[in-house]
Amino acid sequence: MQGCAAQSHLIQDELDAVTVENLQYYLYYPEDYFDSDKEFPLLLFLHGGGESGRDIGEIKKNGPPKMLAEGKQFPFLVLAPQNPHVKKWWNTQAVVQLMDSVASNNRVDKKRIYLTGLSRGGSAAWEMATQYPEKFAAMAVVCGMAPVPYAHWIDRDLPIWVFHGEEDKVIGVEESDRMVEKLRNMGQDIRYTRYKGVGHNAWSRAYTTDSLYTWFTKQKRIN
Repeated sequence: MQGCAAQSHLIQDELDAVTVENLQYYLYYPEDYFDSDKEFPLLLFLHGGGESGRDIGEIKKNGPPKMLAEGKQFPFLVLAPQNPHVKKWWNTQAVVQLMDSVASNNRVDKKRIYLTGLSRGGSAAWEMATQYPEKFAAMAVVCGMAPVPYAHWIDRDLPIWVFHGEEDKVIGVEESDRMVEKLRNMGQDIRYTRYKGVGHNAWSRAYTTDSLYTWFTKQKRIN
């Protein structure tokens, strides 16, 4: 009996895969934007799971969009996209593409782009800080899940402010505890506000902290 050798063919190829995401968004301009030629900072805000879907008005329920709807004015542009998926994570690649487009088509100081998010949006903010460390001048995270094993991917010079409620039953405060501890051990410039007696809605207090926005405007990338 004569043996028969099996032949295998390994074909190497590549494909440019494109992900398309339709993102609705609000874009706020400061009062003096259209009366000057200067560049302005930009704040990117990522909402939580409860505001996901196709009704863009939902994102006015919390955070900076809520404050804007109530008449608050900010000294920077505010970009607030909506996650169209009720039960999916943020597509952070699409968010970055949107942010870059807005920054390029408006008078935005690219060394003063700030990032913030709450709950699911806070988790996305942590992700973006690890995946795009060169993009942001400062970040504030409110009760988000933290990618502790990848903390070392975050820009060491990125100022960070973390907020979390000690009684959070949705995303436990331990998420922020561990991340803050690891970042501090690496010498990160980080603030941590841990609210006693507060549950998952820590954003109600965090985003009405005036010093948060003053802190943002003091930050600028050095490279």
